[in-house]
Amino acid sequence: MERALALAEAAGAAGDVPVGAVVMDASGRVIGEGRNLREATHDPTAHAEVVALREAAASLSAWNLEGCTLVVTLEPCVMCAGAVLQARISRLVFGAWDGKAGAAGSVYDVVRDRRLPYRAEVVPGVCEDEASALLRAFFDVRR
Repeated sequence: MERALALAEAAGAAGDVPVGAVVMDASGRVIGEGRNLREATHDPTAHAEVVALREAAASLSAWNLEGCTLVVTLEPCVMCAGAVLQARISRLVFGAWDGKAGAAGSVYDVVRDRRLPYRAEVVPGVCEDEASALLRAFFDVRR
């Protein structure tokens, strides 16, 4: 989570919402990382999770990331939760809850929906205070 928080800080400093993400393989080795790049790239899909998942898949030369863990500073949105399932991520660890658009237990629970063919383990609230503080500071300046 420390690396994800550092990536979130970099995203905020660059004018993007401060969210960072890291993908680790089953042995704990980082195989992908990302930060929000929507403003920088003008790409609506350039959320930290998607950027990290793409890098991890490229690192392994495989789309199937079963056995891997995604660590992200903010609860994923519906798009990112879908990407987690499509990549077959086994465990999702996140910091701050997203009470407006979260899809891993707050507003929706896409990643654990029993109607879907694949589900991920969810570990919420890791370094929640630090992740929330980054988001608050970012939005306080803009409101």
